[in-house]
Amino acid sequence: MVVKGLPAEWGMCSCTVMLDSFTWTLSYCKNTVAVGSEPGGIIILNAITGSQTAVLSGHRQEVDCLTFSPDGTSLVSGSCDKTIKLWDVQTGGVVRTFSGHTQRVLSISISADCTTIVSGSQDKTICLWNIHTEECEHVIRQSDYVDHVNFSPTDPNHFISICDDKLWQWDTNGHQIKPPCNSSHTAFSPDGNLFVSHYRTTVTVQNSHSGAIMAEFQATNSIIQYCCFSPSSRLVAIADDTAMHIWDITSSDPHLVETLIGHTDIITSLAFSSPTTLISASQDRSVRFWQITAPSMDPIVTSPKSGSLTPAPIKSITLQAKDGITITSDSDGIVKTWDISTGLCKASFQTPAKCFHRGDVQLINGRLIFVWILQWKGIYGWDVERKKHILEVVHPNYLEDLKISWDGSEVFFLSGESVYALSVQTGELVGRVEVATGYLESTEFLTVYGLKVWVHLSQSGYQGWDFGTLGSSSVMLPGIPFPNGSMLWDPRQTRIRNAATGEVVFQLPGRFARPADVQCDGSYIVAGYLSGDVLIVDLRHILL
Repeated sequence: MVVKGLPAEWGMCSCTVMLDSFTWTLSYCKNTVAVGSEPGGIIILNAITGSQTAVLSGHRQEVDCLTFSPDGTSLVSGSCDKTIKLWDVQTGGVVRTFSGHTQRVLSISISADCTTIVSGSQDKTICLWNIHTEECEHVIRQSDYVDHVNFSPTDPNHFISICDDKLWQWDTNGHQIKPPCNSSHTAFSPDGNLFVSHYRTTVTVQNSHSGAIMAEFQATNSIIQYCCFSPSSRLVAIADDTAMHIWDITSSDPHLVETLIGHTDIITSLAFSSPTTLISASQDRSVRFWQITAPSMDPIVTSPKSGSLTPAPIKSITLQAKDGITITSDSDGIVKTWDISTGLCKASFQTPAKCFHRGDVQLINGRLIFVWILQWKGIYGWDVERKKHILEVVHPNYLEDLKISWDGSEVFFLSGESVYALSVQTGELVGRVEVATGYLESTEFLTVYGLKVWVHLSQSGYQGWDFGTLGSSSVMLPGIPFPNGSMLWDPRQTRIRNAATGEVVFQLPGRFARPADVQCDGSYIVAGYLSGDVLIVDLRHILL
């Protein structure tokens, strides 16, 4: 599986908008995002660029809920100041103010025919408002706070409410339609045929007309807060605290597409702006735009014996951003190229390598060259596309790691307390340097930039050599610098530090901090895992 963008415990955030106040809610319509904040402003953002285009002022306290009218001409807001306001989207002016609730307004929705507003409040009531007269035509009393209300996008007489972890269905005369069921939040599909609800960690998708359960699954280990449909109704996004999870519900067996983490505080609202873009608001004072990419499962990883689609463990990964690709090899000897802009597999090749110790693969002059260590003593090379051996060398000592130079002329390998250079063309030893005695961290990777090689030293950072000018003195480094020298790269902990201050500016979280192999060029990090996952991290969205 390839996760496009940030790690699967992060996701691909294409744009982050930081605001000066907490963001409580958002709504999307026609490339416009409205964000409710405190102390009572509504911030209008361009959904394409993320730029702020307007601020609507009128509420005296924070805006808890927002929704655009189905025709996109109006925006309705509910506030802690107990009022509801109808705004003209074009002018930004208040058209009407609806007063009647005695406590904060928690949720609002507009009917499909744009004639009725339904609101839920902490005063334990649901109010149905006539948009034209500003009158409350019906009041439905509940046993607790009304946390959520939502009109059907196609039936102007049908809406859903959430109160005391129960889902209720109503008509606009205030009559209950069906018995309540357990739920903490709900959302209709854009065509109105489905609605999704969740209770604790379970997500249920039902037919809006018959009530038949179309899908039900355990979505997360944490309590779910929000959910919404994608425009095509193929995907459901759910949020639990600071994470979002995208599920494909088109089959009888719903499956997780992507997990998005990047917010540092509780997520307060979600909305799809396109089939592949999700927008989120959080109490960390940010609005984030996420790009969603379905993972690609290449059929070659299927085992003919087991029929399993479980990917083999990734053993090596190479980043070649100039060619727009990353290249992986797995324990079954399969080499793959991946498009770093889409996260999709471009090609797969079977090689003779099986259960190898370490490996490396490079695209050199249009040819994929793969080298690997077998049984810790033999070094083998394979021309992937021509399907022929190019190297076979036995070394008397234990081999730790190996890498191909960027021009394909040499293979560097670590053995004992020395780094060796081997000619790919002849298999002859062409260079050797000794690592500082007693300081070698033998479980780490070699890292190569061109003909420059670094190895980790457990107590003194990194030691590097330029094999293009053999005989030069070794260069001691506190970390591996990016090409511009402003950042230091530490593959042991998969983190990046400011070269001047030593401050950590990026680090992969959780299980993603320990890849089987990892590469970085200052613009991207790519990492391969024993789980079969491949991560492509676009650092340009993080380090700016």
